[in-house]
Amino acid sequence: DVKNMEKKHVSAFALYQTALLKSSSPEVKTSSMQVLGVTVLLFFLQFQITYVEALGDLLNDLAEISNSRERASKLFQWLIHPIPSKSFFKDTWEKKPVLVQRQNINYYKGLFSTAEFDRILRQENIQYGVNLDVTSYTNGKRETHNPPGRALPFTVWDFYERGCSLRMLNPQAFSSTVWNVLSILQEQFGSMAGANVYLTPPGTQGFAPHYDDIEAFVIQLEGKKHWRVYDPRCPSSNFSQSEIGKPILEVVLEAGDLLYFPRGFIHQGDCLPDVHSLHLTVSSYQRNSWGDLLAKVVPAALEMAMEEDVEFRRGLPLDYLTYMGVQNSDKDDPRRVQFLSRINGLMKKLAAYAPVDAAVDQKAIDFFHDCLPPTLTAEELASSVHGAPSRWENGKAVDVGALMKSQTRIRLIRSGIARLCSDGEAVWLYYTADNSRVYHKEEPKSFEIKPEHTDATEFLIHAYPKFVTVGSLPCESAEDKVSLAGVLFEKGLIHTAEPL
Repeated sequence: DVKNMEKKHVSAFALYQTALLKSSSPEVKTSSMQVLGVTVLLFFLQFQITYVEALGDLLNDLAEISNSRERASKLFQWLIHPIPSKSFFKDTWEKKPVLVQRQNINYYKGLFSTAEFDRILRQENIQYGVNLDVTSYTNGKRETHNPPGRALPFTVWDFYERGCSLRMLNPQAFSSTVWNVLSILQEQFGSMAGANVYLTPPGTQGFAPHYDDIEAFVIQLEGKKHWRVYDPRCPSSNFSQSEIGKPILEVVLEAGDLLYFPRGFIHQGDCLPDVHSLHLTVSSYQRNSWGDLLAKVVPAALEMAMEEDVEFRRGLPLDYLTYMGVQNSDKDDPRRVQFLSRINGLMKKLAAYAPVDAAVDQKAIDFFHDCLPPTLTAEELASSVHGAPSRWENGKAVDVGALMKSQTRIRLIRSGIARLCSDGEAVWLYYTADNSRVYHKEEPKSFEIKPEHTDATEFLIHAYPKFVTVGSLPCESAEDKVSLAGVLFEKGLIHTAEPL
């Protein structure tokens, strides 16, 4: 019961599950309604829980989950609670905005704060235009006020006091909690999870109405913000009020609330006169469409088709410029019909040459470059290369090169930390363990896998989340098995069931 829950340590997930189970009882009321195609969820707890687990404790609980895919799923469920993930991806994802109002200002507490914003300005080398934007939107005009150089509190807070909004780009580079959350969520999306933080003074607006090419999760952390969301329009960077019509959703987000809207939906947010707003927008699925994949498939397919099929190498008609092109598009000419029919036929033939798996691997390589490195738990640190006992002691290096043995149990340190890809001549293992928290600061990381190690590497990837013995790796010799395990351990891609 509630009194017992107040007295003892209750995990956040257990608390939320209890609330959901009681949703049909008088204590908890859950309602949903459709407003112009926008799902609005109102989730009101009519009783007070005095103790709710902090986000740090929640992340510690998640770290106890052995399978990183399951960990990502549970964290995403927490993000959008009480909407079930399955129904979200079936009914809402990429389709329509959704609003969750919780009446719980502490729901996202610990993720980020204005105090953290101030600490980062004081302690980190924050550069205008790189890590921080100073913006305003007044009388229909959007302006950026970035001076050159480092953003120090003296100047930044003066901008804020004068009514400017502050947008911190890439907060995961400076906040270990944001880094942890995003590094977990990227496994849920199979796409980079990024974030920006927005701090807006009372009674102001920082950005013009616009749309983004991302799936956006607006997490209200402090204060309140008035949001208006509009149906998608023709491509444009910013819009005037007269262009966008009436909003399909208008709401005031309060701390603990969540607003999701898909790419293309126009939106604008402004602060109420009496309170500031701090929100964090988690973004994903940028450049992750069928069209983006085809942009890699089609050129490669065309190259292969031209090598193998003479039809693609035949010359164009001598006079095709006289009846094709925009200036001839209105002509009623049978040669145009024949030309277009030929193009259509070649396009259909092109599909047979599409190297889809190779193109998907190219997309995967891009994704691996975008990824944040994993945040490792204390147990993972101790059982990976980071916890290896090698050290300097009494004037010499000791415990150097701790050896893998046939009975040593190993597995990948994350489900999606490594991927095999081929360039047609060699097989490479791409990985994210050495990525930077700063977007694309490092080049994509990979190394060539020896032919005798390819099957064993694939075996290890597919074995996750199970630990397997080094001796079970499908290599021809015991030496190859130990050699491969040693390389993967050295790169930080695997850890052992027990510390070496």
